[in-house]
Amino acid sequence: MTLTGEEIAKHNSKESCWVIVHGKAYDVTEFLPEHPGGPRIILKYAGKDATEEYEPIHPPDTLDKYLPKEKHLGDVNMDTVEQDEKADDPEEQERQERIKYMPILDQCFNLMDFEAVARRVMKKTAWAYYSSGADDEITMRENHSAYHKIWFRPRVLVDVKNIDFSTTMLGTKVDIPFYVTATALGKLGHPEGECVLTRGAHKHNVIQMIPTLASCSFDEIVDARRDPQTQWMQLYVNSNREITKNIVQHAEKRGIKGLFITVDAPQLGRREKDMRSKFDDTGSNVQNSGGDNVDRSQGAARAISSFIDPSLSWKDIPWFKSITKMPIILKGVQRVEDVLLAISHGVQGVVLSNHGGRQLDTARSGIEVLAEVMPELRRLGMDKQIEIYVDGGVRRATDIIKALCLGAKGVGIGRPFLYAMSAYGLDGVNKAMQLLKDEMEMNMRLIGCTSVDQLTPDMVDTRALSSHNTGVPQDTLGLNVYDPLSGPQPQATKERSKL
Repeated sequence: MTLTGEEIAKHNSKESCWVIVHGKAYDVTEFLPEHPGGPRIILKYAGKDATEEYEPIHPPDTLDKYLPKEKHLGDVNMDTVEQDEKADDPEEQERQERIKYMPILDQCFNLMDFEAVARRVMKKTAWAYYSSGADDEITMRENHSAYHKIWFRPRVLVDVKNIDFSTTMLGTKVDIPFYVTATALGKLGHPEGECVLTRGAHKHNVIQMIPTLASCSFDEIVDARRDPQTQWMQLYVNSNREITKNIVQHAEKRGIKGLFITVDAPQLGRREKDMRSKFDDTGSNVQNSGGDNVDRSQGAARAISSFIDPSLSWKDIPWFKSITKMPIILKGVQRVEDVLLAISHGVQGVVLSNHGGRQLDTARSGIEVLAEVMPELRRLGMDKQIEIYVDGGVRRATDIIKALCLGAKGVGIGRPFLYAMSAYGLDGVNKAMQLLKDEMEMNMRLIGCTSVDQLTPDMVDTRALSSHNTGVPQDTLGLNVYDPLSGPQPQATKERSKL
């Protein structure tokens, strides 16, 4: 039976809430209290077509996975659905004008250039989600600037005609020592979402880490790969361990070669740009459910993450080892003591990371932690027992080289590929990865090394790295693309308070 828009429109309250997604109707009344984004955003579209809001932040199989079949009401005759007339949005019109005059791809010479273009052409809410960091964004900026505190000690008169910067990560040979780290909500930047990154990773023979909170479904991203292509999976651990077990074992069956458990996010941090971009989306009185004690007007990050289990602890590691044979890597380790604990628990790797500066503000950069971790592991004879990765702030091949000199197996790069994808699609991702390869070849020559095994601690001077008040040369490219935090703006529609 095909439903009409008039029938759907009758179910527009929290007592009976139907929505349309991709031409099909769903009864989500009982799901309202469980929705990670809270009930208000669903109630905004009660009795209406919610596809446009749903599409960028939900994998297409979400409703099949989480909504019982009896709540799938069937097809809708979309010709009978009343469409809300959208008011002209001056901001969107201005954005469309900027897109017409955006720089051509050949004008991008480095990863920062993609960020500068993306900032101009992305939708405000998408840019706010991708670019935001926690609180005052000090750690987010430090992730990048920390690399500027490390100075090279290059060798000269070395035969550097032939350069090979291939390496292995968790047993997979890659052409260059970086991987595409997990970043959520790819469709905010491009209609094809994370699958664009999959194709770019294949072309350049690098590994893609699939995010839990992808816009594309897990299976879509896996299906987009081409053999031979290695993918890893990033996991936010669900409070319902049975769901987590099913996700992990399904990933293993689909050929995923590494399970990266995020351990730095028992709760997602306050990302104020993201929160502020949603500030005016407060909804109407009918949306006040009364039972929701979480403020859901705080941006995309909070809206998609309430399932994450804050009770995750070291005692859960044996359970993970019991349900999968995949290598287990802890993503988000930030101190030597926890690296040693990871080794004692028998995991295969750690990522020294602060979640791209999106969690605990004024946490140290991953590269600074790396410089502290590796000497201690070498002192204890443990440096070969575990693979160490680092992410956050990598924008140049020189950054990759510095991390490898200090003992990292490889580095994760996230936002730059999102920006390249958002601005130029697959061509942008390919260009960004090729730029890193070109920089890598040049800088390996200039430092006097022909392969990654020659990148050793004596090649860098890190004396300034742990001094947080050390001045560094101004990074004009970084300052140019950094979007400063701003305070509340006056609203023209409201009468100013009278003193």
